[in-house]
Amino acid sequence: MVSLLTMSTSGPISSPQAQIDLCLRPIKRQPKIKCTVQVDVTEQPLKRSSFTPKTTATPPQHNSLRLNIFQKAAAIAIDTAERALISHEKDTPLSKTADPSVQLHGNYFPVSECPVRQLLPVEGTIPDSINGVYVRNGANPMFDPIAGHHLFDGDGMVHAVKITNGSASYACRFTKTERLIQEKRLGRPVFPKAIGELHGHSGIARLMLFYARGLCGLVNNQNGVGVANAGLVYFNNRLLAMSEDDLPYQIKITQTGDLKTVGRYDFEGQLKSTMIAHPKLDPVTKELHALSCDVVRKPYLKYFRFSPDGVKSPEVEIPLETPTMIHDFAITENFVVIPDQQVVFKLGEMMAGNSPVVFDGEKVSRLGIMPKDATEASEIIWVDSPETFCFHLWNAWESPESDEEVVVIGSCMSPADSIFNERDESLKSVLTEIRINLRTREATRRALLGDEVNLEIGMVNRNRLGRKTRFAFLAIADPWPKVSGFAKVDLFTGEIEKYFYGSEKYGGEPFFLPSGDVDGGENEDDGYIFCHVHDEEKETSVLRIINSVDLKLEATIKLPSRVPYGFHGTFVDSSELWHQV
Repeated sequence: MVSLLTMSTSGPISSPQAQIDLCLRPIKRQPKIKCTVQVDVTEQPLKRSSFTPKTTATPPQHNSLRLNIFQKAAAIAIDTAERALISHEKDTPLSKTADPSVQLHGNYFPVSECPVRQLLPVEGTIPDSINGVYVRNGANPMFDPIAGHHLFDGDGMVHAVKITNGSASYACRFTKTERLIQEKRLGRPVFPKAIGELHGHSGIARLMLFYARGLCGLVNNQNGVGVANAGLVYFNNRLLAMSEDDLPYQIKITQTGDLKTVGRYDFEGQLKSTMIAHPKLDPVTKELHALSCDVVRKPYLKYFRFSPDGVKSPEVEIPLETPTMIHDFAITENFVVIPDQQVVFKLGEMMAGNSPVVFDGEKVSRLGIMPKDATEASEIIWVDSPETFCFHLWNAWESPESDEEVVVIGSCMSPADSIFNERDESLKSVLTEIRINLRTREATRRALLGDEVNLEIGMVNRNRLGRKTRFAFLAIADPWPKVSGFAKVDLFTGEIEKYFYGSEKYGGEPFFLPSGDVDGGENEDDGYIFCHVHDEEKETSVLRIINSVDLKLEATIKLPSRVPYGFHGTFVDSSELWHQV
């Protein structure tokens, strides 16, 4: 999620053990929330209460020995103003999309870090061909909210399951972003939350307080404000964690299966702006394609790519009239597909007391088709696709039947802004095929399935990304926003096979790991599905490995800690672990 905090830069949920794990000084405060670090929830189910926003704020624990007289006075004044703001807000009702008791309810509730646990119990047999680490990202706030909170606002935490010769280990660690490290040292959250808090006049006030702290040297807002909680990609011997509001963060997987944050990664000084959470790795050229979004300054959007050895191309500035919510895009063999849709950022809405993320009904959605090696935005072919909002695009390819047509596969959401703003209508996410004629500059759109099923968060065979694919593996988001199973969809015939996790069991993204170097054809679906599954009755979490051809369960790995519902993952092969930078 792009943050307003990138304007100038492009009681805690913790325990003493968690603070030690972060290599930071423990804060002597009684935690209000009990986390599951080093607790085997398989044997000891934990019941949790929901978050309730605080009505008062504890002043940050500034180290007074390091502050000059001016800074001490500024800290007192800013903290006093913040307490007054929170007190003023305490009787203001929150929308469901910003209410912590809704956004962090049940298994969305955060956990503490879990150090490596080896030799986990396994039911069934892990296939011999699987050796490596499945890593999945997610939002896991370290501190309890003092105001509004959206699921996307949480600090990044990566969960890692390492598989070696049929045995498995597990660990989960916070990504030590600049934001998290500073807030940990201060003992409370001070960076505004991009979605949950930046609404209306109080959102403006929070921005002013944040930048006042920065001007006074109480926080450093020049080294990134992101949470790195959404995407993961392994590129050029580096595992990168990403969210749209910052540069990526590099994470190293140790030989024992633990995770260590290397730091904010700017591609050796080449990347000066934020990077989208879903960069695209071309399976043939091994190039990494990416976008960069800005919600304040033009250009609002830029495109660039990296060679296999990490050399960045010149940026292409893409002219947009309004900063647009772009979470994902697509590539084909020769083109980049750029969505310019109806969910936009209008900062003036904050002055009117509203959220800056809004649905613009007067705007016509469009898709831009640009050559991968483009050097100027004039090379983009823009094609209108009215009423189209795809939060994720699963794949795109150039039609083999016509050199004038590009096919795009995505899940079209309606209402388009319902993820960010409370709406009366039920959310629908329809698997859709969009065909774009490059000659006539016209687009057609059709639903691929006959039955109404919400399909969101998933993937195609990553070895076929940008090429014609037959199968997609997508989460069944029902009841929204929970995931009750996943669907294997035949994109050619519209046939669908469903795998359900069971009563009161829910998961997240189904990650498809192809067998060997499968590149398509009849064996395109040969591989395995990884999915974290949580039993809400027993309060236990497992990792299931499912044969993607017949959808039969191969193995279930019992995890030592609860795994909250999260976002996106990837798999790092054992051979790649030795080459990490």
